[in-house]
Amino acid sequence: MWCRRLAWLYPETRRLLTKVAKRPHRWTTKLQRSSPSVVRWLSTGPGTPECSWVLHPGHMELLYSGASMHLDYVWLRDHCRSASCYNSKTNQRSLDTASVELDIKPAQVRVDETTLYLTWPDGHMTRYGLEWLSQNCYEGQKQQLVQPRILWSTQSYKEANVPSVSYLDFLETGEGLRDFLQNFLLYGIAFVEDVPATREETQKVAERISHIRETIYGKMWDLTSDFSRGDTAYTKLALDRHTDTTYFQEPCGMQLFHCLRHEGTGGRTLLVDGFHAAEQVRQNHPEDFEILSNVPLRHEYIENVGESHNHMVGIGPVLNVYPWNKELYMIRYNNYDRAVINTVPYDLVRRWYSSHRILTTELRKPENELWVKLKPGKVSGDSTEV
Repeated sequence: MWCRRLAWLYPETRRLLTKVAKRPHRWTTKLQRSSPSVVRWLSTGPGTPECSWVLHPGHMELLYSGASMHLDYVWLRDHCRSASCYNSKTNQRSLDTASVELDIKPAQVRVDETTLYLTWPDGHMTRYGLEWLSQNCYEGQKQQLVQPRILWSTQSYKEANVPSVSYLDFLETGEGLRDFLQNFLLYGIAFVEDVPATREETQKVAERISHIRETIYGKMWDLTSDFSRGDTAYTKLALDRHTDTTYFQEPCGMQLFHCLRHEGTGGRTLLVDGFHAAEQVRQNHPEDFEILSNVPLRHEYIENVGESHNHMVGIGPVLNVYPWNKELYMIRYNNYDRAVINTVPYDLVRRWYSSHRILTTELRKPENELWVKLKPGKVSGDSTEV
């Protein structure tokens, strides 16, 4: 279920703070705790991005290459990458964040063409690359996607002609593994061909990607229609579109499916890009998208079959978005596993049902359906199974 396009865009507008002619390229600003905001403008010379800044009582406003950044002084002290504050070998913070005074202010500020220099009241110096700041500040992260994706319908996916990866290339070459993972991350589905139709070889595919997560089903399991587990998937009933393991607090990120043996007719798999459907809801029904991304629901799995006695509960909205950039990163859509709706007040619940129906209608559009018939030797890696 996948994606929107990567955008690294900053606002075009810039504010002229003050104009100073014929200044040196480097400036140092000494601060007094009782002083008002201090304004300095820096010309970095031809061919380099201009930089200007305002020092406010609680934070620094920095304009660099057309991007506006608001940097809290505590944040600037906490993220210092000096040897005494950050272990570059382990990529871990050494500084005790709780020891930083909440009213801390730099004693001196200096900026050159590439670097911000801050000297703190105790004499400690912090250096930041301006590019690093522009990418890691809140304003910078707000404009980035954590995971770029390609949204697809049936036609666009077929036109993309996304190739499968051969088993030998997948196992023995970095390029084969890279191609598989790239397809999976961009489209949400990827395939490996010519895999020997055994449980052991299927496990090799999984372990080539990562460690296998232990679940109530074990690490590897056989999915048959013998109702050996208390789940509709273990019957001959056709399943509608859904995401799996919604009852986990952290649903599975990838599932591998391999048809080891098939006799008779049927057995087709339906794949739908839920991220594409959700984006259509966002564009055409923004209020419904907000409801689906803010109202938490319980999903649960209850079974008492043989020696299996399990009751698992996962809680979260149908559409999960990052709060800082509103990027959709996960979908919990499973009408089978949805528990009693008792987390939604009465005056909102009917609106939730209406929003859910809008998303369902989008998911069920024929132009969004991709039918695939797995056969022995073809392994699919799916971010969701429908």
